[in-house]
Amino acid sequence: MTGPIVVINPNSNPAVTDGLSAAVEPFRAAVPVECVTLEEGPFGIESQRDVDQVALPLAAMIERRPDAAAFVIACYSDPGIDLCRATAKVPVFGIQESGVLSALALGDRFGVLAIAEASIRRHIRYLRRMGVEGRLAGERALNMTVDESARSGDALARLTEVGRALIADGADVLILGCTGMSRHRAALQAALGRPVVDPTQAAVAMAMGVVLA
Repeated sequence: MTGPIVVINPNSNPAVTDGLSAAVEPFRAAVPVECVTLEEGPFGIESQRDVDQVALPLAAMIERRPDAAAFVIACYSDPGIDLCRATAKVPVFGIQESGVLSALALGDRFGVLAIAEASIRRHIRYLRRMGVEGRLAGERALNMTVDESARSGDALARLTEVGRALIADGADVLILGCTGMSRHRAALQAALGRPVVDPTQAAVAMAMGVVLA
C-alpha cells in the first residue's frame, strides 16, 4: 500500500463530502480512503460552466497529492477527467464511468436519477462517448439542487418517485446521478426492490481493486 485513495468532491459543499465519506466507510476496512473538498469549486456542480471551471483546480489538487495511490473524481459528470488522467501518475476514476460500468454488470438496462433536466444532455453525451447509450432505459430528473438532494427531508420521497418511473421505462438497475444522493442509496434500493448503484462506491471499489492488485 503506497497511499490513500483520494476521493475529491469538486463542489465546495461540505455536506456532500460528508455524505461521500459515509458512503465509502465500508471500504476503509481494506484500504485508506480520504474524502476531500475542492474549496475553489462552486457550491453545486449543476451546469456545463460549473463542470468546465473545476477542471484546472482539480488537476492542481492532484499535483499537490503525490502520496495518493489513486484518485476518484466524485461528480457524476466526471469533470476534468481527461486532464486529471494526463496530470496524475496514478489511476484516476470518474464516477459516471465507474457507475455505468458497474450497472452493466448488474442488469441489462440502466436508468439514471439526474439532479436536474439541464444535466441530462451532458450525461447522455458521455454515454455516447462510452458507447453504451443503447443500454440506457432512461434518465429522469429530480429537479432539486445538489444541496437539496444531500440535505432535504423530501429527497428520498422524490428519489423513490423518479426511480419508479425509470423502472416503468424498463430499467432493471438504477444509478444515482449526483453525489449528493449517496446517503439515500440503501433506503432507495429497499423501497424500489432493484439494485441501486452509488457511483462513488463503484469508483472506489474499482480503485481499490487496482491498488490492492
